[in-house]
Amino acid sequence: MSTQKHSHRRNEHHNSHGSGRTVSRKKAGTRNLAGKLILLVQLLLSVILLGVVWNSGMVPGKYLAALFGVLILLFGAFFALQFLKSKVYILGIVLSIIIDIVLAFGIYYMLEANQMLADVGGATYKTDNMIVVVRADDDAENIIDAKNYTFGTQTTQDQENNQLMLEDVTKVLGQEPDLKEYANVQELAQGLLDGEIGAAIYNEAFNGIIENTIPEYTDQIKILYQYGIETEIVQEEQATVTEPFNIYISGIDVSGPITTNSRSDVNIIMTVNPSTHKILLTTTPRDYYVTIPGISGEQRDKLTHAGIYGVDASMATLESIYGIDISYYARVNFDSLVEIVDALGGVDVYSEYEFTGRGEHFVQGYNHVDGEAALKFARERYSFESGDNQRGKNQEALLTAILEKAMSPAMLANASELITSVSDSVETNMTRTEMAQFINQQLADAADWTIESVAATGTGDNQACYSSGSQLLYVMWPDEASVAEISARMQAVMNGQ
Repeated sequence: MSTQKHSHRRNEHHNSHGSGRTVSRKKAGTRNLAGKLILLVQLLLSVILLGVVWNSGMVPGKYLAALFGVLILLFGAFFALQFLKSKVYILGIVLSIIIDIVLAFGIYYMLEANQMLADVGGATYKTDNMIVVVRADDDAENIIDAKNYTFGTQTTQDQENNQLMLEDVTKVLGQEPDLKEYANVQELAQGLLDGEIGAAIYNEAFNGIIENTIPEYTDQIKILYQYGIETEIVQEEQATVTEPFNIYISGIDVSGPITTNSRSDVNIIMTVNPSTHKILLTTTPRDYYVTIPGISGEQRDKLTHAGIYGVDASMATLESIYGIDISYYARVNFDSLVEIVDALGGVDVYSEYEFTGRGEHFVQGYNHVDGEAALKFARERYSFESGDNQRGKNQEALLTAILEKAMSPAMLANASELITSVSDSVETNMTRTEMAQFINQQLADAADWTIESVAATGTGDNQACYSSGSQLLYVMWPDEASVAEISARMQAVMNGQ
C-alpha cells in the first residue's frame, strides 16, 4: 500500500517536470514568433523602399543594386539571430526595429521627393489674372453691386484677354456693361481715380506699369472680381536633359499663384552641359530695350515687360537677343527665395563690394546669409554706381551659392524642408521624368560642377515702351558687342569647350 502511494507521488513529480519543459518551449516559440514578425515587417519595408527608389528613376542602377545587397544582407543576418539559443536574438530584434524605422523614413522621403518633382515639373500653361477694380472708398463690395457702373477698358495691349474678360463679365452681370475706352492702361487707371468711370477692367500684371505713372496706385483701389484665363504654353523644341540645354530662370515679384503672368525682374539663362559638368549663368538687365517677338512688332519695350505676356514671351525675347534655343524655364518668386535659402540652412554668397542695402550690411567677400538677408542682397541696386547691372551680378552670385549648396551633401540634412519649400514656390516645364533623369545622371557621374557667370551690358536712356504708351521710362540699349560675346560663350559651353 505504501509502495503504491510512493510510486504515485513519483509519477506526479515526473509529470510536473514535463509540464515545465512544455511551457519553456512555448515561451521560446512565442519569442521567436515575435522576432520573425518584426523581420517580416523589415522584409516588407525593404521591398517597398526598393520599389519606390526604382520607380523614382533618380537613383543609378549601381546604387540600386548596392541598396538591394545591403538590405538582403541585413535581413539575412537578423533572421539568423532568431535561431540562436542564447539571448543574442534580443539584439537582433532591437536592430531590426531600428532598421524598420530607418526604412519607413526612407520610403517617406522618397515619396515626398517624387511628389515634389511632380508638383514642380510639367507646367504647361500660363495664367492671366483679369480683374475688375473700383476706387478703395467705393461702396460696392462685389461686381453685382457695380452692375450699373460705367466700366473702362484699354484698347492697346492684351486685347484677346480683354475680350474674354468682357464676355465673362457680361455673363456674370446678365447684361452688357456700359463701356468707356481708353488708349492705354495708364489712362484707364487715371480715369478710374478721377471718377470718369466707376470700374476698370484689365490684366493685373499691368499694375506695376501703372505705378510707374501713379505712385501707390494699388493702395487706392480694391478688387471686386477676378477671372483667371489659362493659356497653354507650347514647347517648340524637343530637348533632353542628357544633352546640353538652356533653361530660363525668371524671378517675379508677385504673390499668389506662381503661374500668374507678371513682370520678370530677374532674367537669367542657365546654359548647362551635363557631360562636361559646366554651367554658364547669363544675366540680362530687366531694362534691356528690345522687341518682344509676336507682341510688340517693331516697337521696343523693356525685357521685364515681356513677362506680362507670359513666360513664353520672355523666353522668345531672350532667344531673339542671343540667337539660341531655350528649352526649359523655371519661375520663382521672391517669397520662394527666402524659403529655399532657409531650407538650405543659409548659403555663403560672394559680394564684390561692401555695402548696406535695405538695412542689411554686406562685407566684400563671402557673407553667410539666411533667406531674408539673401533677398536684400538680391534686390539692392541703389548702393551701386552701375545700379541694375550690379544687382544682376549679385543675383548671379546668389544663384551660384544656392546651386553649390544644393549640390552638396549638406543638402541631405535639410531635404524635407527643401522639398516642401520648392514644391510651393517653383514651377518648371521640365517634366518629373526629365528631372529624375538629370538627377540620376549626376549621381552616377558624381563629378564636381564648374559654374561661371556673365552679365550683358548696355547704355542707359529714357524711351517710350510698347507696354507703357507714350510715357518715357528708363531703359538700357543693348551693347551689341557684349551680346555677341555672351552668345559665343553659350555656344562654347553647349559644344563642350
